Amino acid sequence: MKISVVIPAHNEEKFIGRCLSSINEQLVPHDLQVEIIVVLNRCTDGTATIARAHGATVVSNDSKNLSEIRNTGVAHAKAEWVVTIDADSWMSKGVLTEIYKLSKLPSALGGGIKITPERLSPGIAVGYGIMLVPAFFLGLSFGMYWFKKSDFDAIGGFDEKLHIAEDVDFLRRLKLHGRKSGRRHTIISTESITTSCRKFDEFGDWHFVRLFGNPLRVKRAMLGGEREYLDKNWYDVKR
Repeated sequence: MKISVVIPAHNEEKFIGRCLSSINEQLVPHDLQVEIIVVLNRCTDGTATIARAHGATVVSNDSKNLSEIRNTGVAHAKAEWVVTIDADSWMSKGVLTEIYKLSKLPSALGGGIKITPERLSPGIAVGYGIMLVPAFFLGLSFGMYWFKKSDFDAIGGFDEKLHIAEDVDFLRRLKLHGRKSGRRHTIISTESITTSCRKFDEFGDWHFVRLFGNPLRVKRAMLGGEREYLDKNWYDVKR
């Protein structure tokens, strides 16, 4: 069996090595092959060199649209099962083995995983709570997704009309698609990913609270409006 891991990366030389190492150090069954695809996005640093040094295939997409960037990576994936993860996150050692096991089930559809920030504070906890509490009740997740490429193609991949929250929208549509064939998505809880707190380091620990405290602005940004706001908070964040 083969799994492709897709990683979007915009000037990620400070973080991507940890992400790639966590993939290469997975405790996987002997018959599981792992392909890593790094999608370079307007990189002017050493991201490509680090990616190649870790055995990754490097492709490029220079748009300021995460859906397009992720879709480019999946288009290059050679495996039927695909995982997407952000460059500033890293996996616990049994993530791919858990996906391997779950993928063998007849009801396997894909899904997400438990996510934790690398450090906690009151502001970070409240910010994550704003996202994770409703996600729990809706059966959604953040940060990493796994799915079959055939299902990805069937639902049209990540929606390129969306500039943020494209991943949550994707999982929502994947769930609906799976119901048609009696398959269910799974949020992995026995393993996890950890994500960096770089945005909190730059913007302050109450960043998510301020960011999502104006849902109308977030919605406009999601659909491609508020370009300066999008660039500052997502596409041109300092690394």
